[in-house]
Amino acid sequence: MSNKILNIADLQESASNSLPVSVRDFFNSGATNQVTLHDNYTAYGKYRLLPRVLKDVSKVNTSISLFGRDILFPLCASPAGLQVLAHPDGELATSRACAKTGVNMGVSSYTGNPVEQITEAGNEVGPINHVMQLYSMNDKAKQERIVRRAEAAGCKAIFLTADSPVLGVRWNEWRSGFKPPPGIGYPMYEKTSDEIQAQSHDDGFTSTNSDSHSWATEIPWLRSITKMEVWIKGVLTPEDVETAVEYGCDGVIISNHGGRQLDETPATIDALPACAKVARGRIRIHIDGGIRSGADIFKALALGAECCWVGRPVLWGLAHGGQQGVELMFKILYDDFKRCMQLTGCKSVSEIRPELLAIVNAHGPLARL
Repeated sequence: MSNKILNIADLQESASNSLPVSVRDFFNSGATNQVTLHDNYTAYGKYRLLPRVLKDVSKVNTSISLFGRDILFPLCASPAGLQVLAHPDGELATSRACAKTGVNMGVSSYTGNPVEQITEAGNEVGPINHVMQLYSMNDKAKQERIVRRAEAAGCKAIFLTADSPVLGVRWNEWRSGFKPPPGIGYPMYEKTSDEIQAQSHDDGFTSTNSDSHSWATEIPWLRSITKMEVWIKGVLTPEDVETAVEYGCDGVIISNHGGRQLDETPATIDALPACAKVARGRIRIHIDGGIRSGADIFKALALGAECCWVGRPVLWGLAHGGQQGVELMFKILYDDFKRCMQLTGCKSVSEIRPELLAIVNAHGPLARL
């Protein structure tokens, strides 16, 4: 692999140059005018780091405990579908890379590999925890089979994606008529390649997933069929955090689906502070969307997140170099995060706090948080 991959932007460029246009657009594009997609990563730029000097940072502990074990640093691989389009090994390579790096992995319901194979691939390399992403489905029996398969495969949590009663409008996918190439199925949805090819991508989603879901139906039902933790993915408002607390959920992921659902929603880093404030430690708060550097991870933790998740950087790593590409992606972000901790005087993740950030004021001066 090239020695010129120094940051996530380099990785994105390498991946984008190697992928077919329709696949590149499927991975990289967002909904309609892509306002939220753009805001997700640019919003981090208005926050500034406030270094503390003359601190002994010779021994820095970047780890946190998550799902019952320590991970290298507060970053995990988001559940992203159809990773086999980025590399033939797909989620198997990602699982191995996560295990080798020492972080956790989310598995998409739209994976091209069965969850059993994904967890096994990681566990062959080293200790790793997986979580299973889930949509509310019209066929509850099939939805239950996904949950039970994930639990039997060793997954620790269900990430219920709550922001997708219908699929977002993605013009690039409509223009290209995107669908997976022949030969690729959805093993968790029990859909063959022929069944997938017989429908458009949008029609396949609509026919499978439910737009009649609700807190009152989904959460108690999940609790009744599994002992795994139940997290809500796709939360952007304090009101929904409060409702997640009321229903006894284990955590929420502040997420706008990578800008792929409703456009012109807030950047996740901008939605985070109010959500973390209302949580008041009663529920765990994670975040995804737009994280492109270790400084971004640091900022998210300072604003109230316990852990961050990345999706597109995983896909770019896969496209660049399979398992080694994903490992490289994690190394870039880990090295940057550790250095950021050292230059702000933090010896442990618990020392990352709002006082180490400022926000760029529209009139020029920095405002302390």
